[in-house]
Amino acid sequence: MQCVILAAGSSIRLGRDKALIDVGSQALISWISQRLSGRVDNITIVTNEANFEEISKIVSDVNVVLNPDPHKGRTGSLKVGIESIDSSGAEDYRLLVVPVDRPGFSDSTLERLICSDQTCCPMKEGRGGHPLALACEDVGKVRKSSANLPLREVIEASRFEVSDRFLNLNIDTPEDAVNLHEILKLVNDEN
Repeated sequence: MQCVILAAGSSIRLGRDKALIDVGSQALISWISQRLSGRVDNITIVTNEANFEEISKIVSDVNVVLNPDPHKGRTGSLKVGIESIDSSGAEDYRLLVVPVDRPGFSDSTLERLICSDQTCCPMKEGRGGHPLALACEDVGKVRKSSANLPLREVIEASRFEVSDRFLNLNIDTPEDAVNLHEILKLVNDEN
């Protein structure tokens, strides 16, 4: 399974780059990358011009690619990641899609996504969450889609209920970043 971490957003509401939020002794992008390392075949991080150099230094062991048009949204960033994976020679692969601002998933949820052959995502109390696993055929649908389309209009994911306490953690505002380091410790403790 291949993996794309989406980190190209402008972080306007937060006022600083989400991927570079300090979570103790490391940046959030590093924390997420380390969680995924060894569980997926390859990790590709899609970022914007403003943070490309810094993220490339922080996670020098993964493929970091630039989305030249991040304003097109997550589907556009995902397409950039898929194009990079395709250019590396990978074929007919499943894909794990991890938004950098949604780090509250447990290891058991991650394992269930990685082992699934279908397009799926976790949910808690009926509310969908992340990451998202894409089956091979849905990776193909994203390839052919418009970068401007919301991903939910391109693919349909089945959902499975999880008990992850922080599944719906979404880092969008300065308040969301307060105590993030402590929350991520609790995410680790759930594992």
